[in-house]
Amino acid sequence: MRVKVLSRNPDDYVRETKLDLQRVPRNYDPVLHPFEVPREYTRALNATKLERLFAKPFLSSLDGHRDGVNCMAKHPKSLSTVLSGACDGEVKIWNLTKRQCIRTIQAHEGFVRGMCARFCGTSFFTVGDDKTVKQWKMESPEYGEEEEPIHTILGKTVYTGIDHHWKDAVFATCGHQVDIWDEQRTSPMCSLTWGFDSISSVKFNPVETYLLGSCASDRNIVLYDMRKSTPLKKVILNMRTNTICWNPMEAFIFTAANEDYNLYTFDMRYLESPVMVHMDHVSAVLDVDYSPTGKEFVSASFDKSVRIFPVDKGHSREVYHTKRMQHVITVKWTSDSKYILCGSDEMNIRLWKANASEKLGVLAPREKAAMNYNQKLKEKFQYHPKIRRIAQHRHLPKSIFCQIKEQRIMREARRRKELNRRKHSKPGSMPLVSERKKHIVAVVK
Repeated sequence: MRVKVLSRNPDDYVRETKLDLQRVPRNYDPVLHPFEVPREYTRALNATKLERLFAKPFLSSLDGHRDGVNCMAKHPKSLSTVLSGACDGEVKIWNLTKRQCIRTIQAHEGFVRGMCARFCGTSFFTVGDDKTVKQWKMESPEYGEEEEPIHTILGKTVYTGIDHHWKDAVFATCGHQVDIWDEQRTSPMCSLTWGFDSISSVKFNPVETYLLGSCASDRNIVLYDMRKSTPLKKVILNMRTNTICWNPMEAFIFTAANEDYNLYTFDMRYLESPVMVHMDHVSAVLDVDYSPTGKEFVSASFDKSVRIFPVDKGHSREVYHTKRMQHVITVKWTSDSKYILCGSDEMNIRLWKANASEKLGVLAPREKAAMNYNQKLKEKFQYHPKIRRIAQHRHLPKSIFCQIKEQRIMREARRRKELNRRKHSKPGSMPLVSERKKHIVAVVK
């Protein structure tokens, strides 16, 4: 007689420790588990509700400045170090792990207009209203030493921005014109100009490091090539661009923060129309910064809010605001892609989570597995009306809520007026202009 013996692996049902949960054997045969989609939908709904429930993005406020925070810079080698410049000429260096200021420098008389760290992280540069460019050591001075800059360059006009090359000992300043400087010289290597208005921002491309872009108050965005020592081309928009930021992963993509409440993502090879128009802000956009992954960017606005946009979407996925936060002037995404820093008018730097409901700290393997499973469920059911409504709901301040409502009515009225005009005009006399091309005035090469 043949007897069938049950053979079981103890690893499948024996607990590793007394505190571990009892393991239950599961048969994943779909015949034994009907109604799989309804149960997954319920889990996705619960996961979406829990995500909104745990969405507490604000972490802390770094206070110490005695005037509005005007600009910030990241340390290229240290995740925990960030620099900030204020409207009273003061520069502070912060330790984010301790959340306290480790050094204060009275750098300029008047505003600190711009700052950037050297690519190796040993020093940083500041420009101010006192027409000077100063280079400072990143380390604090020794006991008994005075706090003095390494180099000081006296300019003829006020510098409004500065950015350092990603690999070489070269930096660029902007003001009346764009100047390219060698660190060892007190006069610029070359000066680039195209137009007559003041230039508000200049940025080096992190991928193709010889390219740089600038934006001026005559509504231009101008692109330059350092090797040619001449401007390449420029695009003129309907309203002024405050600053630009290059995508760190895609060499030719940059995003411009505009006065007309929108952000425009351009491909520098095809400036005739932007790749995407990002619209959600209800006031001028003052600053923009990319995530290190290149998939998202964060924008700061005069409407007292910070928004996070996916690169390929026209609307923001997240909006951050607090009751005390005033006009947000500068914003930075940290190099580990986990946090966002914003500096505002009322002298505070605020630290936020990039993912509002993310759990900080070490995660157990089971927690990670559960989070990944919930994420996949949310992606699977993201277009279901109920789940979509819960996932997209955000609480907004009354002022922003009312302005969004007002702008929607105005947009609808303009659309209706255009339709009526087209209906009562000769066929073909009013060509259709896409939303992307409406804001471009001209491209000059």
